Amino acid sequence: MAKVVKVIELMSQSPKSWEDAAQGAVKEASKTLRNVRSIYIKEFTAEVDNGKVTNYRINAKVTFDLERG
Repeated sequence: MAKVVKVIELMSQSPKSWEDAAQGAVKEASKTLRNVRSIYIKEFTAEVDNGKVTNYRINAKVTFDLERG
């Protein structure tokens, strides 16, 4: 039988970097989802205050295996 996965869309932010925002998204998703397999970053944005980046934001798709009963 073919393998079936589910994809959900998440947004995450970090004051450090886009990489840290991605890691945070995976960490949070892993708290309620099992078998997280990949993350696809759709969009990178940043919040700016007084000419400095204050928050790095990502919009991402997270893929995980569906469990069979």
